[in-house]
Amino acid sequence: MMNPMKESIARINERIEAACARSGRKSDEVTLIAVSKTFPAEVVRQAYDAGLRIFGENRPQELRDKARLLPEDIEWHFIGHLQTNKIKYVVPRAVLIHSVDTVHLANALNQFAEKRSLTVPVLLEVNTSGENTKFGFKPAEVSEAFGSIKELKYLQVKGLMTIGPLTDDQRQIRQAFRTLANLRETLVSAFPGHALPFLSMGMSGDFEIAIEEGSTHIRVGTAIFGTRGR
Repeated sequence: MMNPMKESIARINERIEAACARSGRKSDEVTLIAVSKTFPAEVVRQAYDAGLRIFGENRPQELRDKARLLPEDIEWHFIGHLQTNKIKYVVPRAVLIHSVDTVHLANALNQFAEKRSLTVPVLLEVNTSGENTKFGFKPAEVSEAFGSIKELKYLQVKGLMTIGPLTDDQRQIRQAFRTLANLRETLVSAFPGHALPFLSMGMSGDFEIAIEEGSTHIRVGTAIFGTRGR
């Protein structure tokens, strides 16, 4: 008998494959990030034992603490708002920071990485829904921000990230994701030589729409781990 977490993961993978089939994509073009924020290390270990290796955290110290306790072959992604004084907890451990939302943060990351001779892969977070509660560059700011951040020697901008709007209106959700995909195309055209292969968009409630709109990284927590506490 399959355990509940393995069943959840299997269902998600089936939904990923179906969304890819609908949009003429291959399922290996989509990376599933298991969002383990607020769940203890032993729960993450269960997901690891169920076959997952890629996890996302949104609190710097929580990422640091879990990385110390859990297997070294886990690939950690940082997906939350990052304050400059918490960079030291994230950069040594995260393979990708999804949430660079200001030029100031990018400069701070670059300075930290320079001192340690590291290259830090990042995504620029874009507020595609216009909701005041969300972090991220406004779509109209992205080109100028990227123009300056791409010059930072120790950062490697791999693409863009967004959080879909908090709504049941699938048209609004799809439009937000399409806006991000279009922004990526605009940047690639305006800045030759920068491929920007990654689009991080889609969570438990909307990842299928995100995949249909070109997402390469989906951030799924509730559909794997269940409802989390605060």
